[in-house]
Amino acid sequence: MNDDTTQPALHPVRGAARSAIAGFILAGAAWVARAAWQIRLATAGLPSSGPPDQGDGRHRTLTGLEDTYHLVSTLGDAATVLCAAAFLVWLMRVRDNALVLSGQAPRYAWPWVYAGWIVPIMNLWVPRGIVADVHHKSAPGQPLPRAVNWWWGLWLAGMLSGVGLMYTGSTDDMIARAYTDVQFLVMADAAIVGAAVAGIFVVRALTAAQQQRMGAAGK
Repeated sequence: MNDDTTQPALHPVRGAARSAIAGFILAGAAWVARAAWQIRLATAGLPSSGPPDQGDGRHRTLTGLEDTYHLVSTLGDAATVLCAAAFLVWLMRVRDNALVLSGQAPRYAWPWVYAGWIVPIMNLWVPRGIVADVHHKSAPGQPLPRAVNWWWGLWLAGMLSGVGLMYTGSTDDMIARAYTDVQFLVMADAAIVGAAVAGIFVVRALTAAQQQRMGAAGK
C-alpha cells in the first residue's frame, strides 16, 4: 500500500541519523584524500613518458603515485556509495515520520526519494524539495535551516563541475587533468567536502526537530 495514503507508526530516527552522519564523515574524508593525491600528482609533475592514456588505446605503465591514486579513487567511490545509502535510509525514515506528525501527504511520492537524484533536470531540485518538505511538516512555522541551502548548493557545484560526483571519464583521464589543471579539480573536491559537512548539519537539524515533536507527543 502506498505510504502517502496510510498513517504508519513513528520510526526512531537517532540510529539512522548517526549512520548518515558517519557516512558523510567517511565520504568527506575520502574526497579530502582524493584532493591530496591530486595535489601530490601535480607537485610530482607529468612524467617524461606523458599521460597514462597515450591515445589509440595505448596505456603506459603507471607510476607508483598514479597506481595509489587509482586505489584512493576506488575507495572514495565506495565511501560515496555507502554515504548515499545511509542518507537515503535516514531520509525515508524522517519522510515517513513527517507524514505521521503532520497528517499531510508528502509533496513528492516515495519513488522520488530515489529517482530524484538520477532523473535529469529533476535532480536539480527534487532532493532539496524532499528535505525542505520534511522540515516544514516536522517543524511547522520554523524557518528552513540554512544548512539545507548550503548543502544543496555545494552538492550542485560538485555535481555540475564536470570532474566531481557525476564525472564519467576514466581515472587515468583524471590523473592527466591533475597534472595540468589541479586547481579546478581541488575546487570541485572542496565543494563535495563542503556538501558533506553541510549534510551533517542538515541531518542533525531535521532529526532534532522530529525528536522534539516526538518527545512532545510522548513517544
